[in-house]
Amino acid sequence: MSFIKVAVLPGDGIGPEVVAQAVKVLNAVAARHKFVVQLEEALIGAVAIDKTGNPLPPETVDLCRNSDAVLLGAVGHPKFDNDPSAKVRPEQGLLGIRKALGLFANIRPVATYPLLYKASPLRENLLRNVDFVIYRELTGGIYFGNKGRTNNGEEAYDHCLYSRQEILRIAKMAFESARKRKKHLTLVDKANVLETSRLWRETVRNMAPDYPDVQVDYMFVDAASMKIIQNPSFFDVVLTENMFGDILTDEASVITGSIGMLPSASLGENKGLFEPIHGSWPEGAGKNIANPYGTILSVAMMMDYLGFTDAASDIRKSVSVALENKIVTGDIDPHYARSTEEIGDYIANTIGG
Repeated sequence: MSFIKVAVLPGDGIGPEVVAQAVKVLNAVAARHKFVVQLEEALIGAVAIDKTGNPLPPETVDLCRNSDAVLLGAVGHPKFDNDPSAKVRPEQGLLGIRKALGLFANIRPVATYPLLYKASPLRENLLRNVDFVIYRELTGGIYFGNKGRTNNGEEAYDHCLYSRQEILRIAKMAFESARKRKKHLTLVDKANVLETSRLWRETVRNMAPDYPDVQVDYMFVDAASMKIIQNPSFFDVVLTENMFGDILTDEASVITGSIGMLPSASLGENKGLFEPIHGSWPEGAGKNIANPYGTILSVAMMMDYLGFTDAASDIRKSVSVALENKIVTGDIDPHYARSTEEIGDYIANTIGG
């Protein structure tokens, strides 16, 4: 019998509530497919600061390093957002765990569901057949470059730096993914202006002949941001750098009708962290109204990553069944609003048969 160890980081705000439902689903799918899951919780984010003074305690890092995968809820609290002078912030925990685990690739699938068409700002005809995935480089670029102030604080700088090796490793993942999907990859950059983007484009062009079965497009980020709205079904696999990926993935989440539906994976050479793309939504915490689907679908991505593809398929099928039966939270349809716990129970029971 297979055995996996999962580090569980509930985090802040609604994080603990949605993670609790994802854990229900993980236990149900483990029972159905006869593998054993050992779960161990640890602190991260604002709750970690409150209890230890550190947004990423060493014990959390050790647990994650010694686990097969990590399940994360959400990080963030407005009391830190509203204090520009705060030297310790919850988000430092998120950036820190990515760096500690070497998580260089953020993968965000974007798919639409008929039930959510009315909740999307786009017309229904634009939403049909939307199914693409964004590969965002996660540990390089302007977010991690040197930054500071000069001239008595009157000037500021943020350096954007990429190496060819950083680009190669995530581009390889994106090409391999395209091969398994619709064989279409779009590199998003700003190569008409940025030298780093020119390195990205040069590197991907040099790789393309190794994947003759994959059609490769090159698109400036401003054009891509418009295309995601005008014709989202055009895309299959999108590859891009850190900041562009941060912006485009949030833009893409809006077209699905609810940011609460979207999962994500952050992968490195030998470790994976799985989390919904939404934030901590402190205003909704403790009310049992948060949408847990993004976290549940993140567990499906975890199952794929760990090689339990049948388990992943069962989770996704159960989510589809639930949506068809209008088992949803109020953000999707207030007329059929179910609680966070009800949705977790429904999915777990569907999987359990």
